[in-house]
Amino acid sequence: MAVAIALREDFNGPGLRQIAKQTKDAAQARRLLALAEIYDGGSRTDAARIGGVTLQSVRDWVLRFNKHGPEGLINGKAPGNRPKLNEDQRQALARMVESGPTPAIHGVVRWRRKDLARWLFEEFRIEVDETTVGRELRAMGFAKLSARPRHYAQNEVEMEAFKKTCPPHWRRSGPVCRMALR
Repeated sequence: MAVAIALREDFNGPGLRQIAKQTKDAAQARRLLALAEIYDGGSRTDAARIGGVTLQSVRDWVLRFNKHGPEGLINGKAPGNRPKLNEDQRQALARMVESGPTPAIHGVVRWRRKDLARWLFEEFRIEVDETTVGRELRAMGFAKLSARPRHYAQNEVEMEAFKKTCPPHWRRSGPVCRMALR
């Protein structure tokens, strides 16, 4: 059987119980109470029962406590996956969105997320999903806008000639006209 890892000498059982009473983090308090049991001479099995975990978890808590103290027993945020696009690629994507597509080169008249994902693959050989492109664009401050559709055969001159240019028939009567009605 392996020798148990010793706890730090600068803490004791009552001190850990006091810290557990003051903390707002329930998980940290549970871990501190389990370690306080070990300081008071209890077995690691008893500490695992108090913490509601396995002996391996108690060992991990001891290592974290020895290295970082009571703050080491607070759950940290997981780092998550690394971003798919680096800063240079994000800037290139922003420049491409701001400049807009060239129909002869890109084959589209306006950017869609699907088109930008394809462009990223062709340019950087990075395969990203459409939702990832949308998330990156939103993070860079771009909003999803679409122009009002316009028929390709619309004639601006005829539209202006068709508009009504007559003034409206109703007008507000002046004070003289109101007097005449009485």
